Amino acid sequence: MKLVSVKRQTKTEKRFTEKMGMFTTNVIYIKKTFLKVPFKTVHKYRETYYGKMKDCADCRISA
Repeated sequence: MKLVSVKRQTKTEKRFTEKMGMFTTNVIYIKKTFLKVPFKTVHKYRETYYGKMKDCADCRISA
């Protein structure tokens, strides 16, 4: 049994950018887990309408 592993999870979230405004997108989270309990998010990114991968730092989560 592995103590530390890496899991990938996809969530649908509402995001906001100045160019597009409000939109809903799939955000992929890559997390480190210790005994199947997540403890650190390594990276999160989203896929655009045109298939490009973008980092989530360029858009904010809306309230």
